[in-house]
Amino acid sequence: MIQAVIFDIGGVLIRTDDVTPRQQLEQQLGLKPGEAEYIVFNSPVGRQAQMGEISTAHLWRWVQKELKLSDLALAEFQREFFAGDHLDHELMAYIRQLKPHYQLAIISNAKDDLNVTMQEIDPAGDLFELVVGSAYERVMKPNAAIFHRTLERLQRQPQEAVFIDDFLHNVEGARAVGMNAIHFQPGLDLPAALAELGVEI
Repeated sequence: MIQAVIFDIGGVLIRTDDVTPRQQLEQQLGLKPGEAEYIVFNSPVGRQAQMGEISTAHLWRWVQKELKLSDLALAEFQREFFAGDHLDHELMAYIRQLKPHYQLAIISNAKDDLNVTMQEIDPAGDLFELVVGSAYERVMKPNAAIFHRTLERLQRQPQEAVFIDDFLHNVEGARAVGMNAIHFQPGLDLPAALAELGVEI
């Protein structure tokens, strides 16, 4: 029986619904399509930030140097890079309905500013019992260690938890340790998918 529902943030709770601002940034800076996202998230330095090997501030200083941006231009880059990202308020309302019945947690491959993101997502700080971030743990999904640590802190067996993520390799990582997992994709009826696993309000 499912006792804990665990969510990813980027691509699930917060999604890039409008790619236009990032595309415009790339055009302005002479970057290839998708290169801005690669630089911030998937470049070796971006991954170092998510692993907690460097700070978020260090990452942005590197981005500034790499793209030859002034301080003002860097601030504009940061603003436009995230301009198309939106919190799914309907999903958040559903999650709040789950709260009285299930343990709720986060596992996110994120920089050391995850606490700031959580304040934006959950200002009262009362929704998620546990937040596990890769920069703090020094390990990223789909490494089994991040799932085992989360389960241990929730005091749950793998089969008692379900994990929701937009990347299939992270979903497969959770399943490999015995957890239930759902591959979140645009248009997915998440309440229905969870109900198939016995998760109901």
